[in-house]
Amino acid sequence: MRHCKSGLKLSRTASHRDAMFRNMVTSLFKHQRIQTTDAKAKELRRWADHLVTLAKRGDLHARRQAMAIVREKKVVHKLFEEAQSRFKAIAGGYTRVVKLGRRAGDAAPISVIELVMPSADGGETKKKPVKAKTTVPGKKAVAEKAAVAGKDADTAAEAMPAGEEARKAAEPEEKIEEQTGDQPAAEAATQETETNAVDDKKEAPEPSDEGPLPDTEKK
Repeated sequence: MRHCKSGLKLSRTASHRDAMFRNMVTSLFKHQRIQTTDAKAKELRRWADHLVTLAKRGDLHARRQAMAIVREKKVVHKLFEEAQSRFKAIAGGYTRVVKLGRRAGDAAPISVIELVMPSADGGETKKKPVKAKTTVPGKKAVAEKAAVAGKDADTAAEAMPAGEEARKAAEPEEKIEEQTGDQPAAEAATQETETNAVDDKKEAPEPSDEGPLPDTEKK
């Protein structure tokens, strides 16, 4: 019976399998993502989660345990420096496997395994901090405001000519009233001039062909 024998054999010996996964996990933490087959990617998650757990613990013993697995010291130091701030709020699930399809040649299923980028306050679903409400008008509100502004402009344009017409219609009446008010005086002046001209004509003697009129005073 297969008791206490976790992990996949992958048609390799124990030493070959351990060496392969040590190289792969080193490359994963160095480059943040690698491409491999589905079976290897699923098995590599166990190694990566174990190393992140050691890095979150952060003591000297955990660092030595990680250095026994990872091939490069710089990668271990970088992992221990970033683990507290990057993976502090989540417990497990530090990697993500994305399937890409079949590999050309042997048609093996290929996947990309990468480290997740959790939010600052924890979890992959980040809650935005509550800020002062700044109402940003949407497209519908902008359209409604534009329509209202257009209606106001139309009504103003319609109201202005009407007011002008009313003002213009009122101005001739006032002028006519003024003219009618001054008309009697003008007519009286013209009548006076006409009567004076007629009187002058009456007083002036009309010339005749018979000669000068007789002088009555001398007689």
